[in-house]
Amino acid sequence: MNILLAQLPIADAQVEINLSNMLSMIRNAPLDTDLIVFPETTLSGFPTREEIGTTGLMTRSKPIRLIQEAARKSNTAIAFGFCEQADGRAYNTALLVDGSGRIALKYRKTHLWPDTDWGVFEAGSQYAVCEIASLRVGMLICYDIEFPETARALALLDADLILVLDGNMDPYGPVHRRAVITRATENQCFAVLVNRIGEGRGLSFPGESIAVDPFGNVLVESTDGHPVGVTLDRRRIEESRKSYRYLRDRRAAPLGVERTSSEDGVANTVSVIPG
Repeated sequence: MNILLAQLPIADAQVEINLSNMLSMIRNAPLDTDLIVFPETTLSGFPTREEIGTTGLMTRSKPIRLIQEAARKSNTAIAFGFCEQADGRAYNTALLVDGSGRIALKYRKTHLWPDTDWGVFEAGSQYAVCEIASLRVGMLICYDIEFPETARALALLDADLILVLDGNMDPYGPVHRRAVITRATENQCFAVLVNRIGEGRGLSFPGESIAVDPFGNVLVESTDGHPVGVTLDRRRIEESRKSYRYLRDRRAAPLGVERTSSEDGVANTVSVIPG
């Protein structure tokens, strides 16, 4: 699979500007690109609560239909984020549109960041995967990647590739770089993280997008603020799981908790594996 890590600047609460930049990126992508991955809230940026009415989109909104059409014309899958309005609520949502223009996957951010998400978005509660170019793909959004359980949930759905649509600001860029390497390693799958660049809402976004193989090796990363391409070979997944498989070998069925007291009266909590 050939992936374009399409990190780019985003204008907060300016859908038309962001849509224009996305369509330009799609038109100019290399012809052999299978999947273009954009950052968190690509279309909307980070809206305030007051801006949801003018910035929020439904999945049938015109900007999304235009992206679907661009995907169909280029025969390229596209992952992007936006402020979704549904059932009177707003969600920080990622869509994965396949090369036929069909919405193959929708994911709502489950772990909300205090500065940009709280008070604006509702949290999602479901994880899912779909197949793109012979790989099973799942998505996470920004803060999600800092929690091992999120990537593990996708791994349990047999994900081969985890996409992280990122809106990570300074000084936290290195946190997500370390996290995505760890998540790829512990789940023996590929992971691709794409962050926004530039300024917005008084925040600075460093880019630092990265692709990692199932061994935790960095395949490519962007250090100059430009989009970067990478090719994923699914044989690396098979190689990483040949001698051992973490999902098979783990002893995680549910942990019991045993409380004990030491001789000096200080209470300790000890997790034990039943049986």
